[in-house]
Amino acid sequence: MTNLILAAVAALVVGIVIGVLVGRSGQGATLRQRRAEQQVEELRSEFTRYQAQVNEHFMESSHLLRRFNDAYHEMNQHMARGANRLCNDDEWLDELESKSSGRLEHGSDDAPSEPPRDYAPKSDPDDTGTLAEDYGLGSGGKQSA
Repeated sequence: MTNLILAAVAALVVGIVIGVLVGRSGQGATLRQRRAEQQVEELRSEFTRYQAQVNEHFMESSHLLRRFNDAYHEMNQHMARGANRLCNDDEWLDELESKSSGRLEHGSDDAPSEPPRDYAPKSDPDDTGTLAEDYGLGSGGKQSA
């Protein structure tokens, strides 16, 4: 019977040792999982802080741009009132009004101005133009000198 009790005690000790080892290995995985969750939570809070900073930055930028726009508008009105009050030259006022409306005069001739071309116009309608594929090539397909 002593052998039976000794075998039971030995089995109990071996069971306890195996239980401790299994418990520690499982505890390491749980510890790693807790650390990962903690890092995720820290990253979330950092991201939330960053979003708040971005929101604050753009709200302040919007406010400053609105103030800038108002100041520009006030300055423009001030200059217009000053020009109307201080300028007695009707000819100069007419020129100022024409320039502010986008109407610019290009001399005394009334010919409409044409935009510049990026090619030379043909002098004769039957000639090949400078944009033609065979321009400057002789009859043999070689460039003429």
